[in-house]
Amino acid sequence: MFDFSWSELLLIALVALVVIGPKDLPKVLRTAGKWAGKARAVANEFRSSIDQMIRESELEEVRKEVEKVAATDIGHEIEQSVDPKGELHASLQAPELTGAVNDPAGVSETSGPSAGEAVTTPAELPAPESPHSEEAGSPAPAEQKPEKTPTAA
Repeated sequence: MFDFSWSELLLIALVALVVIGPKDLPKVLRTAGKWAGKARAVANEFRSSIDQMIRESELEEVRKEVEKVAATDIGHEIEQSVDPKGELHASLQAPELTGAVNDPAGVSETSGPSAGEAVTTPAELPAPESPHSEEAGSPAPAEQKPEKTPTAA
């Protein structure tokens, strides 16, 4: 704490012994020790209160930043970053494209066949030919049985 050498401390102790006297020196040293302890306690309390104020101010700043982030409209920010000019939004809102967007195949459930158009159901479609069918001219493969292996008894 203080930059005293041993010789300086010895000189201070001798002066205190001569000035105060050997009878009252222990009382004075005890009182000085109590004051030093109180001064140390006050300094520690001051330091802890300063540290607490710093933590509170940092927390207040963090709280303000969190409130600022919570107040922003994230959906709007994403929309602005993806489609800054609004062209994508406008194309999705166009009435002629609404059906195409909702029905990617281009066929709406409400729209039926036009007049004169034939409707083909899945049952009317021709069945795909199997490579092993009898019509193709090749017989179906014979069922193979696994070979039995002799076991040692």
